[in-house]
Amino acid sequence: MNNVKNVFSIKDLENLSGIKAHTIRIWEKRYNVLQPMRTDTNIRLYDLQSLQKLLNITLLHDYGYKISKIATYSEEKIPTLVREIVTTKNANNHAISDFKVAMMNFDQDMFFKTYDWLITKKTFKEVFMQVFVPLMNELGLLWQTDTITPAHEHFVSYLIKQKLLVNIEQQQKQEITNTHKVFVLSLPMNEIHELGLMYLHYEVLLQGYKTIYLGESMPIDNLPMLKNTFDNITYISYMTVQPDRESVNEYVKTMQKELLGDGTQLWFIGRLVEAIRPEVLGDDCRVFESIPELIDAV
Repeated sequence: MNNVKNVFSIKDLENLSGIKAHTIRIWEKRYNVLQPMRTDTNIRLYDLQSLQKLLNITLLHDYGYKISKIATYSEEKIPTLVREIVTTKNANNHAISDFKVAMMNFDQDMFFKTYDWLITKKTFKEVFMQVFVPLMNELGLLWQTDTITPAHEHFVSYLIKQKLLVNIEQQQKQEITNTHKVFVLSLPMNEIHELGLMYLHYEVLLQGYKTIYLGESMPIDNLPMLKNTFDNITYISYMTVQPDRESVNEYVKTMQKELLGDGTQLWFIGRLVEAIRPEVLGDDCRVFESIPELIDAV
């Protein structure tokens, strides 16, 4: 974890919080909600504590709290209010609560027992979409309030990954029933957020297609060779944090240049697709805003 970024520019804060840099500056000047450090050339820099505070302020603001009111709260009250929102949001979800307790105690037995109970009542698809996805979303909120550490998140993410792998293997043993195209799934270079792509792998297999799963940090120049073996390939690229917003359109252009032709299609999904300009996309490229939307297109 020594490589974790701990100093942020105002642009970093804008990208991470969704609050425009102009608005952050106004909040600083008018309400003194953040106290940035300054370089010798007067450039704002923010530490991890400032980032966490801004994310908490953003959440409260989204829930209807006025910034003028938030500014009057103590440093201790802001994360307390966020914790209350998080707790209320999940008060009726027994499974998510149990998974959180298992995570906080690094208790894999409790995780397995909760999962085994769930899977008797739901399909794996329902467990993933209705429980694991909300749980992972909430981990972000818990991190913002300094309730959990990266160790907690890594612990529970790995256990979810295990369940994905078990269910993927079960589907891989089934006969391929849709033979008119092949799906190749990968993440861009330096992209390590793999759970979403793994779940898409499961869903594509569930519908009877052949898949080639390549996983994280896959160089584009390694992908064309697959066209020597398979026809009508659909490449799926899941972009959460990489490439960055300034580079994502060039990434899409390069993918098209290197891969399109001979029935190939390119599908893009993930948080960064909102930064892809429509005019960049060719006829055989598609952008999906959600996992269910992509699954419907398979």
